[in-house]
Amino acid sequence: MNELVSIIVPVYRAAPYIAETIAMVKGQTYENWELILVDDASPDDSVKIIRGTAEDMSFVKKHSGHCGEKEYAAQDQRIRLLCKEKNEGAAKARNTGLNAARGRYIAFLDADDVWLARKLEKELAFMKEKDAAFVFTAYEFGDEKAQGTGKIVAVPPRLTYKKALSRTVIFTTTVMFDTEKMPKELMRMPDVESEDTATWWKILRAGYTAYGLNEVLAVYRRPQTSLSSNKFTAMKRIWNLYRREEKLSFPFSAVCFVQWAVRATLRRI
Repeated sequence: MNELVSIIVPVYRAAPYIAETIAMVKGQTYENWELILVDDASPDDSVKIIRGTAEDMSFVKKHSGHCGEKEYAAQDQRIRLLCKEKNEGAAKARNTGLNAARGRYIAFLDADDVWLARKLEKELAFMKEKDAAFVFTAYEFGDEKAQGTGKIVAVPPRLTYKKALSRTVIFTTTVMFDTEKMPKELMRMPDVESEDTATWWKILRAGYTAYGLNEVLAVYRRPQTSLSSNKFTAMKRIWNLYRREEKLSFPFSAVCFVQWAVRATLRRI
């Protein structure tokens, strides 16, 4: 039996990408999915584009939800749009989508990233093969147009909490969870910087193992910005996670930080 996969996409300033994102999901070889688009009070034309993307995208307002949300359903019953009245950030947008998800399996997708056509099919088969609650895949860095640059991030076959502290190899757009093996509460993201990494660590700290499928099934779009600024920001965020969220000792944090920095540098060479 093909179980339902809930795909959660935060939508904020996604106008340049969102039509492509919807088409990409509709092009997946695994077809038993629901696409939950969570508009995080985006100030651009994201919602307008979502509603006008294709003939089967005429949306009808269903009801007012919790937390100032409005839900709309497309003629394609697999597609839903949740509109938040105020911007609260990606973590809370994903949590809103998680609350609304009906599927056994949960997959996160950022609006500017790309999945290969067989991503859901292959990852779900891998998850069942490993009898896993948490899986992730390899990915490739892409340019502004999501064209692969040849820089590929390979992933280990297994990742435990201790090993995860020294490497941020899990990419949000590649993860999948089984809600029958893991409570949704653990998947909820905290409202902190680098909320995705904090979530993976929280899950692994609870005793779960993440299984890596070392096959590129996603492209991480990286627009040209100040790389030096991004690196400094990433370093600050990862250090704060060690000390404030994980409450690790200074010496252990320093060891993990050095290992993380070396791996992060090598990954981008």
